[in-house]
Amino acid sequence: MNSKRVHIGNQEVADMTDSIIKTIEIAAPIAKVWDALIDHEKFGAWFRVALDQPFAVGQASTGHMTYPGYEDYRWEARVLAIEPMTRFAYEWPATGGDKALMESGMAVPEWTLVEFVLEPLENGTRLTVTESGFDKVPEPRRSNVMRSNDGGWAEQVKNIRDYVEG
Repeated sequence: MNSKRVHIGNQEVADMTDSIIKTIEIAAPIAKVWDALIDHEKFGAWFRVALDQPFAVGQASTGHMTYPGYEDYRWEARVLAIEPMTRFAYEWPATGGDKALMESGMAVPEWTLVEFVLEPLENGTRLTVTESGFDKVPEPRRSNVMRSNDGGWAEQVKNIRDYVEG
C-alpha cells in the first residue's frame, strides 16, 4: 500500500494516518534554520549524531549516534532532496530506535521518508517535519516504530529550535 498525499495550504504532505507531523516556530531567519539542517556538523550537534560527510542528493549519509545510550548505533540515510531554504528530505530505516533490531545487524527492509519544510514568518521560521511511509512496516513493529519516532521528533524539533535560537 502506498502512502497517500494530501494538501495542507500549498504544500503536499503525507496522509496523517501514515505519518508523523511536527511543526515548530523558530525565532530565527530561514537562512539560519536552513544552515542548521543542511550543514552536516550543525545537524549532528542538535540531532546528536556524528555524520561522516556532508549531505548530497543521491548519496548515502552515514555516521553514529551520540545520543546517550545510543552511542554505538549507526546512522544511515539516503538523501533525496535539497531544495535551498525550502525543503530537505531523506529516507532511513524504520527501526524506531529498537535496540535489539539495531544490534542484530539485520537489514531493515522498510524505510520511511523524512521531510523538513521551511516557511517564512514575520518574526522567524516555521519548520514542519514529516515522517511518512509507516504503512510499509508490518505490525506489531509499525505501532512501536511510530510511537518511538513520534516521541523522538517531538524532542528533535525542540532541539533544533534551542540550537538555532541559542
